[in-house]
Amino acid sequence: MDTIFALASAQGKAGVSVIRISGPLALDAANQICDRPLPAKGRGLRCLLDLDGGHLDEALVLTFAAPASFTGEDSVEFQVHGSTAVVSAVLGRLTKSPDLRLAEPGEFTRRALENGKLDLAQVEALADLIDAETEAQRKQAQVVLAGALGDLAERWRADLIRAASLIEVTIDFADEDVPVDVTPEVTSLLDNVARDLKAETEGVKIAERIRDGFEVAIIGAPNVGKSTLLNMLSGREAAITSEFAGTTRDVIEVRMDLAGLPVTLLDTAGLRETDDHVEGIGIELARKRAEQADLRVFLVEPDEVLELEMKPGDIRLRPKADRREDDTGSISGKTGQGIDHLVSHISDVLKDRSTQVGIATRTRHREMMLSALISLNEAQTVLQRGAEFYEIAAEDIRSAVRSLEMLVGRVGVENLLDEIFSSFCLGK
Repeated sequence: MDTIFALASAQGKAGVSVIRISGPLALDAANQICDRPLPAKGRGLRCLLDLDGGHLDEALVLTFAAPASFTGEDSVEFQVHGSTAVVSAVLGRLTKSPDLRLAEPGEFTRRALENGKLDLAQVEALADLIDAETEAQRKQAQVVLAGALGDLAERWRADLIRAASLIEVTIDFADEDVPVDVTPEVTSLLDNVARDLKAETEGVKIAERIRDGFEVAIIGAPNVGKSTLLNMLSGREAAITSEFAGTTRDVIEVRMDLAGLPVTLLDTAGLRETDDHVEGIGIELARKRAEQADLRVFLVEPDEVLELEMKPGDIRLRPKADRREDDTGSISGKTGQGIDHLVSHISDVLKDRSTQVGIATRTRHREMMLSALISLNEAQTVLQRGAEFYEIAAEDIRSAVRSLEMLVGRVGVENLLDEIFSSFCLGK
């Protein structure tokens, strides 16, 4: 196994930068650059020296003995002054060591996976945590990174192995009298796991929205103030506004943090009949994005017939409150009237939907759990056909176990790893 190194903190000027070494020769390589030997595990202040003995920097050096490190290997971390010159000099010195090579993107985390320090779901959660922009994203990633999904999968797996073992005992004693009918216990175990799996798969869509962002579309006829409202909500001139109808022809997207939730606001083309080919394309695109959005804000008059059907949670408001004598139920993107109420309303709807979230967060998780659920449903059907079909039921249960093992990366995920780790930065 090679010994690798890389900058583990962000590129650019900082107060402190962290350079990590991991592998069997990590401690030896670190001692070559330090003015005094390092402890096998612990910390110390050391001068870092170039090959000719020149002073590079003074650093706090942390040493970790395997397996008590992030990667599960012997590891060393240099906390150096965060100037680009210092970092470059130290990295340059490490490059000259014949015992080291520069790490590939995500290689430290990949070693953590291979050495059993993280499961695959935790690796994905680590990537999500690094990308987290809102409090909801941070909390969601932290739950999976702490091992909650792996613990849940392990509990399911243990129950299914127990169920398969009971069936196989019955198969082994097929020609003898089995003292206890195992079918009720097996059925109970399968029912409990299937119920949990169903609940988790239903929560993945919301979890994906927390990770990727909810979409809120602003819908209405031309020139009702959709772009002005978007600009007011985003706090900047994100969309062009004018008194001429049809100004917006494409979908304008603005990403923002709304009460800790990631939200993408969509300003869409005004819905109307038009002979303008380009505007027509924009209107059709607006309809499609509005249908797919998680929530729609309709700016319409009370007697106006909607071109799109309202869904649960959608909001209907009268536009241009600043021009009305009776401004009940209306909003103005120009003056900000009603904005606080709208933001609060959107936040309440999305928070309510977020309560339905499970632990699993990705489409891959959902696919593996659905695969396990299908196998369990087949096993339950076969069990009802009698003891002569128990061997088939046992194989269906084992298939469900394999799906759960794939969920956490124990088996059958080699083809996914390169894609997953390609999203990591060099020092992670």
